Amino acid sequence: MHPLLRFAFCLALCGTLFAAELDRPPPGAFTVVVIPDTQGYRGRATKSTPDSTAPLTNPVFQNHTRWIVENLRTQNIVFVSHVGDIVDVNNEEQWQLARECLDRLHGVVPYGLTVGNHDMKSNGDASLFQKYFPSSRYRHFDWYGSTYEHARPDQYVSTHNVNSYQLFSAGGLDFVHLNLECNAPDDVLAWADLILKRYRDRRALVTTHMDLGPVDKPRDNDGFVTAPKGRMNWVKIHGVRGNSPVQLWDKLFSRHAHLGFIFSGDQSRTTALRLAARGQAGNTVHSLLSDYTSSGPLRLYRFVPTANQVQAITYDTTRHEIVTSTRYVPDRAEHQFTLPYLMTESPAARLR
Repeated sequence: MHPLLRFAFCLALCGTLFAAELDRPPPGAFTVVVIPDTQGYRGRATKSTPDSTAPLTNPVFQNHTRWIVENLRTQNIVFVSHVGDIVDVNNEEQWQLARECLDRLHGVVPYGLTVGNHDMKSNGDASLFQKYFPSSRYRHFDWYGSTYEHARPDQYVSTHNVNSYQLFSAGGLDFVHLNLECNAPDDVLAWADLILKRYRDRRALVTTHMDLGPVDKPRDNDGFVTAPKGRMNWVKIHGVRGNSPVQLWDKLFSRHAHLGFIFSGDQSRTTALRLAARGQAGNTVHSLLSDYTSSGPLRLYRFVPTANQVQAITYDTTRHEIVTSTRYVPDRAEHQFTLPYLMTESPAARLR
């Protein structure tokens, strides 16, 4: 081979290797993984292949949980959150496969699940989610806090792990993490408010399905791509009881000084979006949308306490490469970025 060709080949090969290689966190750093919507089911009775008779599969979901387990130590992964739309069609077969995918994490790393609009009926009926991921499945773990409960007859709505919280610690920091269903109603928000007040000495994280995307409900498919984006002002679930993301911010999120991050999905044609907003106590809350169309990427949040920074890393667990561009969001800076987050001072100290 000509020396110049050999050199070009080596450059191409090394570039590929470096693109696929994810560096290790610095000493004292730790990682929170956020799994985007996992709607990429293929095979019979799926939206993507409705006429297929092939067995049901979801290779991207399998790759996500496999990669997480294989990289627990190298990436110091301390918590995993799913933003919702765990399934694409709310049926037994997809829930069974979702359970198989998530079983890989069970008992290995603390994790929380968010119920998206595809995971329940429009009235909030989440009975299939409750069947496959009931609160009883988690109560023996010391990191599992509890779940919202009510005494109404409609026990299939909002209860039994549909809304839950988890506790974990890493890097000398204590966290409380809330999973809130899509368009959580006021009774759920009252419970969440009590949880956040109870753990005001911990740093708070929230995952809810809808937060950022088209501000107003698009009138057509093109609007999901071109309409102005920010915190959404419309709902999909619970009818008049459902709270829009704007209402969630006003009624709950803005009122807690120790809340630092809101993770969400739901909007694949927005794909990746972030918004920094000021809470009532003057604290900065980072809202972070990641919905990569079930195509392979997930989001890693690398907390680096010594630098008071959180590094957002979008990584494709199927292609094993850093994500720098997508169809709707070509800008690398929307997929790989760093956020300021004060970790050398306790939340309680900021309240004094």
